[in-house]
Amino acid sequence: MPYAALTGYFVFAGLAFGWRSWVHWQQTGSTGYRGLSGRPGSVEWWGGLLFAFAIVLTPLAAVLQARGTLSPLIAPRASTALVLGGTLYLAGLAGTLWSQLAMGTSWRIGVDAQERTALITRGPYGVIRNPIFTFMVLGLAGLAVLAPNALSILALAVLIAAVEIQVKAVEEPYLERTHGDAYRCYRAGTWRFVPGIGR
Repeated sequence: MPYAALTGYFVFAGLAFGWRSWVHWQQTGSTGYRGLSGRPGSVEWWGGLLFAFAIVLTPLAAVLQARGTLSPLIAPRASTALVLGGTLYLAGLAGTLWSQLAMGTSWRIGVDAQERTALITRGPYGVIRNPIFTFMVLGLAGLAVLAPNALSILALAVLIAAVEIQVKAVEEPYLERTHGDAYRCYRAGTWRFVPGIGR
């Protein structure tokens, strides 16, 4: 299954980062990439660095398991791992792309404090405020089921930590500064990552 995880990773990266950036460039003349936020060593900076770290660890975990360097923590039946991992992965991929497209030209990778983008409340954003991150974590969880070793579990944990920092220290403060009462009202009526948990 590690080869399936590796293939899934590159498909996810190619669509969610490569294809989506190309679409954004076609629409706006910009790739949408804004880079790390904050000064080096700040909480915001660490959030971005952890995100990049998770992106590197995920394929590395699959490669090391495929080479026999890392052993799987559990050995589920191949069919069980494929169905469970594949379902989580496909749901995460589809949800990520849906959420990215719902943002339209407001989509970005990172935050530029000087920019003012529209507040998106349609589609998945009508229920949760950060669906891209929610679905990315779901997709990565699927890859961890396909290559269930210590490094893939670490990558998932690092991504969750990075998402928490990015949302709480970078994106939510930016949106509140930019949109004021409109954002506060939206925030009061939606969940942060998962319906029913954490407004």
